[in-house]
Amino acid sequence: MANDSIVVLTGSRKGEVHPLDREISFGRSPDNTIQVDDMQISRRHAVVVPSGDGVLLRDLGSGNGTFVNGQRVLEHLLQDGEIFMMGRQQFQFREGSETTQSAKNNASKIIHTDREESFESADARNIYQTFFSAPQGAASEHDLREMQRRLAAVYAANQAIASEQHLSRVFDRVMDQVFALVPAHNGVILLASGADGALEAAYSRSGMPGADLHISNTIVRQAYEKGVAVITCNAMDDSRFKAGASIIAENIASAMCAPLIYQDERLGVIYVDNHGVFDAFTNGDLELLVALAGASASAIRNAQYVRQLEQSYQDTLVVLANAIELRDHYTVGHTWRVTNFAEAIARELGWDEEKLREVHMGGVLHDVGKIAVDNAILGKPSALTEEEFAKMKVHPERGADLLRDVKFLQPLIPYCLYHHERWDGSGYPFGLRGEQIPVEGRLIAAADAFDAMTSNRPYRKGMAKEEALRRIREAVNVQFDTAMVDALVSAVENGRIDEILQDYFKNEAHSIACPFCSTFVRLPEGQGAGSEVDCKVCHRKIVIRENDGLFFGELLSAAPGA
Repeated sequence: MANDSIVVLTGSRKGEVHPLDREISFGRSPDNTIQVDDMQISRRHAVVVPSGDGVLLRDLGSGNGTFVNGQRVLEHLLQDGEIFMMGRQQFQFREGSETTQSAKNNASKIIHTDREESFESADARNIYQTFFSAPQGAASEHDLREMQRRLAAVYAANQAIASEQHLSRVFDRVMDQVFALVPAHNGVILLASGADGALEAAYSRSGMPGADLHISNTIVRQAYEKGVAVITCNAMDDSRFKAGASIIAENIASAMCAPLIYQDERLGVIYVDNHGVFDAFTNGDLELLVALAGASASAIRNAQYVRQLEQSYQDTLVVLANAIELRDHYTVGHTWRVTNFAEAIARELGWDEEKLREVHMGGVLHDVGKIAVDNAILGKPSALTEEEFAKMKVHPERGADLLRDVKFLQPLIPYCLYHHERWDGSGYPFGLRGEQIPVEGRLIAAADAFDAMTSNRPYRKGMAKEEALRRIREAVNVQFDTAMVDALVSAVENGRIDEILQDYFKNEAHSIACPFCSTFVRLPEGQGAGSEVDCKVCHRKIVIRENDGLFFGELLSAAPGA
């Protein structure tokens, strides 16, 4: 009994696991172990008490009762896996459970079944309209209060969902609201993808950590293809369960599914189920799910639009960066290496994902000002003269000028404008010192210097990364910010920054140019036509081709995460 626990299966505290090392009390009052916000539950409703005879569930004279397997009980010895109810809230007793505080995205896998089954369905649009319609004729005070509660809940849910723009966070918010408003144990969002519109699970959440999540293709297809909301209140009687011992073991009793429809476009479905409680969902729950699905569809479609716009924006910047690299043959691949290094440093510093996306774009455009530099200077195969270097030094300001007129590019200006400033104030273009230099400029400065030292040039060979790190360390508080250097060293030592070996000699027999970023990639011994290699700069996958004894590369895939 040392690891016995009570798991909250529904409501705002869904997924909480409470160890049974003492008596656990339930009720609306805040002095209960598990406070439950449900007007059908008494202030002091029930307790679960570990004892020498087992684990005892005891009702404390509640007004609406405590139920196990649909039967009202005053006292009941709980068995492993048994689910008990108070009001609309459900809890499960588990023997020997490990405690956890989170149950998001934790279904080990999603299993689809194709058997026939019995369920009720209705047109989702009609349900949606009914939900927001006033009751016909006289309505009881209870009906009016219930309608007010549901409208307030859906309004609050809409506000929470609509405030998000990133798809992953939209999924989180949607499922938060679904679980807060209906007594679901598991939930899945499936979205249409590909030319054939096949439904794929985009997000799942389970109140039973590690359990497989079983969903019905029949219900899902009915909801998606016909635009109907589906409810089954006694899944054990559905024929899909009769031959499936594993599904019976999952104890699924009720399920609902609602289509995600945005302006006549079917995006997918929301599917939820309940374990162990027959008739767990009511028609009111189905109406709530449909209402949430309407708001969710709008938020999901908007987030998809945002993602598409971001991808188009990134693709445009990539084209611009590649155009710069085509003018500067002797530093080909520099943009992508610096971007890669800068992202690795930023991760070591603990920057969040939104900032990392900005770092990626800032890295891509940090040298955009080179568009204003003469080709003769960019392509010079020897060291620059003082006069030529003075002309080269204008590129940070020219780049900032290009970005300044485009509002959504303005956050990238610091990466471009300040990456040649030095900690001691001897850099350019403004001679800023220390923390006067924006942190984005300090970040790119370290990444840029590491690449310059380790890359080959026509007039010198790149140094080993160990030597480059030694020199960069020596320049701390002279050229570089200590924090950036420490993060760079950590990223290299932990293998998060690839060692980049360039080869610009075209007569090298065992190297090919990356079709995306033009960096030469050395071919491992024994690899020939048909083999696959990864570009260490842009991380694209390349397949090796051969024609008349000459090797070349063909782009096989986009970069991871693109």
